[in-house]
Amino acid sequence: MAITESQTEFFSQLAEPFTGEALFDCLADLVFFIKNQRGEYVVVNQALVERCGCREKRELIGRRADELFPSPFGEIYRAQDESVLRNGSAILNQLELHFYSSGARGWCLTNKLPLRDRAGRVIGLVGISKDLQAANERSEDYSRVAKVVQHIQTNFGEQLRVNKLAERAGLSAYQFEQRIRKIFHLTAGQLVQKVRMENAVRRLRETEDAIVEVALDCGYSDQSAFTRQFRQTIGLSPSEYRTSLH
Repeated sequence: MAITESQTEFFSQLAEPFTGEALFDCLADLVFFIKNQRGEYVVVNQALVERCGCREKRELIGRRADELFPSPFGEIYRAQDESVLRNGSAILNQLELHFYSSGARGWCLTNKLPLRDRAGRVIGLVGISKDLQAANERSEDYSRVAKVVQHIQTNFGEQLRVNKLAERAGLSAYQFEQRIRKIFHLTAGQLVQKVRMENAVRRLRETEDAIVEVALDCGYSDQSAFTRQFRQTIGLSPSEYRTSLH
C-alpha cells in the first residue's frame, strides 16, 4: 500500500515509533511480537511473557523462540520464523496447536508478516497468535448448528463436505460458514481439521496404534496426506510427535 502524504505527515510527528505494544498488552488472549532479522524478539506483549513462564518483558528481548519454548516446539517456531524472513512470504490464519512451558496446550490462529526496509529487504517480522476460546454452547447461534457440530465430533473419520454439513443445519453454505466463523472464529473446514487433529493427537499420545491406522480413522485418505496436515498444524510429523512424548 502506497504511503500517502497525510500518513507521512502524521507518523513524522510521533515522539517515538508506534509498535502497538501498549495496545496489545490489553489483550490477554492474543500474543503479539516483533522480531528482527535474526529472529530475536524486539517487541512483545504481556500475554507472551506469561506464556513463556517469565515475569518481565526484558527476559524475552533479544532471545529466539527456541531459547524460550520447550524442545522440540521452540525449534519449530524458529524454523517458521526463518522461513518468513528468508522467503518474505506471510503466514495467514494458520491453525496451530501450541505447547507452552507450563506443559499446557492451546489452539491458536497464527499470522506472521514480513517487515521490510525502504529498499524492500526483509529485516524482521510481526506476528500475532489468537487463542481459540471454547464456544458458548448456550448461545442462540450455537443452538442452530449444535447437531452438526456433534455430527463432526462423532463422525470426523468420514468425508465431511461443507455443503452437506450446511444442509444438515438447514442453512445455505454461506450462512453455515458465517455462523461457524462467528461461534468458533474458524472456517468450517478449519473446525473439521481441528476436531480431526485433536483426536489424532490423543490417539498418538494414548495408544500404540499404527500411524496409518490413526490417519484413516481420522478421515485422511492416506498416511501421506495425514502427515502433511499434522506437520502443518502441530509442527512435527506424527512419528516425531509420538517420540517427543518420551
